[in-house]
Amino acid sequence: MAKPKPTSSVGDVIRVFWKASKPHFWLLVFVVVAFSTAAVLQLINPLLYKSFFDTLTNSAALADKSSVVGALTHIIFLILGVNAIVWLIYRAAMFSVNHLESKIMARLKQQAFDHMINHSYSFFSNNFTGSLVQRVNRLSRAFEKIMDRLVFSIIPLSILIIGTCVIVWTIQPIFTFAILIWMGSFMSFNFFFSRYKLKYDIAVAESDSKTTGLLSDNITNHNVIQLFTSVGYESHSYEKETNEQARITRLSWNLSSVVDAVQASLIFVVEFLLFYVSIKYWRSGMITIGTFVLIQVYFINLGGRLWDFSRIVRDFYEAFADAKEMIDIMLLPHEVKNIPNAGALSVTAGQIEFREVTFGFNSTREVLSKISVMIPGGQKIALIGPSGAGKSTFIRLILRLYDLAGGKILVDGTDIHTVTQESLRAHISLVPQDPVLFHRSLMENIRYGRKEATDDDVYEAARLAHCDEFVTSLPLKYDTYVGERGIKLSGGERQRIAIARAILKNAPILILDEATSSLDSESEALIQDALDVLMKGKTVLVIAHRLSTIRKMDRIIVMDAGSIIEDDTHEDLLKNESSLYGRLWRLQAGGFVG
Repeated sequence: MAKPKPTSSVGDVIRVFWKASKPHFWLLVFVVVAFSTAAVLQLINPLLYKSFFDTLTNSAALADKSSVVGALTHIIFLILGVNAIVWLIYRAAMFSVNHLESKIMARLKQQAFDHMINHSYSFFSNNFTGSLVQRVNRLSRAFEKIMDRLVFSIIPLSILIIGTCVIVWTIQPIFTFAILIWMGSFMSFNFFFSRYKLKYDIAVAESDSKTTGLLSDNITNHNVIQLFTSVGYESHSYEKETNEQARITRLSWNLSSVVDAVQASLIFVVEFLLFYVSIKYWRSGMITIGTFVLIQVYFINLGGRLWDFSRIVRDFYEAFADAKEMIDIMLLPHEVKNIPNAGALSVTAGQIEFREVTFGFNSTREVLSKISVMIPGGQKIALIGPSGAGKSTFIRLILRLYDLAGGKILVDGTDIHTVTQESLRAHISLVPQDPVLFHRSLMENIRYGRKEATDDDVYEAARLAHCDEFVTSLPLKYDTYVGERGIKLSGGERQRIAIARAILKNAPILILDEATSSLDSESEALIQDALDVLMKGKTVLVIAHRLSTIRKMDRIIVMDAGSIIEDDTHEDLLKNESSLYGRLWRLQAGGFVG
């Protein structure tokens, strides 16, 4: 039974962001204080404007206006000084927030990568590569959006609201009540409507991930699409997904337009009422022209900031929706993980033992059933059997790509569940049937087997794997980039690179999953010598079909329906004419088995 996936909350998002921000705590404090200080200083200018216009109005009846020029000039220099200080603080804060955000965004990507890359083989089998890449990038962009809103919107708006209410209260309390009622209505509507809209924002993010994943899958399989003349079919499927994404995105945008319409009406209605009441108060002498200007400047500033409030709430929830998918993965426990205080595996002989091993992908599908087998160190084993017999699962369990449903697997007498995955896999080399290479140089791909290896070591491994025979024909030789997944190389060339990597690693346990399946007869003949050298002194498990490979093995283990049904040498198995091995051998005319 599949475990339910965790669903992250706003609190989970904040905790992940805080964890990434903690190393930069004091820079974060400086940024918050700097933007707060700049916002406080910006409250002073309307007071100076009030003083300017009151001075101007009170001196309007004077014949000699030169007597007030000094006072007015003093005020505008104060305004200039305040603006200059705000400019300096703001510039310092901007450079600081740029440094802070870039560092934390990089840290978030690293945290997401470190957790995701340690998920199990099953996890990556069940998720689109493109969608996973999108989720990592969205997580960092979500932090950027929230941080920008905090320093550029939330801090200035909070200080503007508090400062405006305090200052206007000291001048005329009734205007403070009007502003508070207006702001309360405005912000409440935006907040609750944005909460209602959250489910659509999440749907937009999920739809985008799905479309991106489908696009990535189609690009990866473009050759299959063309060869099976399925361009029209895949185009139609992609069109359905993009149309669905357009529909849910359009709905989200329309809901945002509703918010804009309501808040616009609130602003112009309240602005009219404030002007109307201000005129009445001015006529009765209860406020001055300077007060009139001060209230209007504060209102205009509040209107601009409050208009932004809907976007603050909207961006917060959109950022939550963007971050949520990645944080769900970060909250998902690793299916295969090291036990507390797991030790490091030490391999001397390379003996492998299965004790009553049972495994299934779910409760209704058992893949291996109570497998018990001993493989002495240094022995070479061929695994054969029909497709679906459990051969690939058998070797994946040795690598601990899955955890067992029951039983134990021991290497040199040590239960592999009790040691670290890293130490286990360090002692095993795998050459898969379809090797996938990094989009890096040939040198880097081979050196991946032993990262501290010298160039000469790499050249020798490549020579033994007969890679140099095709590498020397390339313009950049070992500096040639192989393309995504190694697409610039043929299947046989990729296979030889994988073999060279295994030669370089030189682990005591070697697993070959049809390691020569992509080679033509000439290439196979060349590579067999390298494999013979590679297999010396190692415990070898080979999923094999070819006669040339099978006959060199010490034992042949025949699997069917998740069980070992035959286990003997090639010659002894052929003596039993009713055996599955014998039947497969005869069906394939003695050339290929399985």
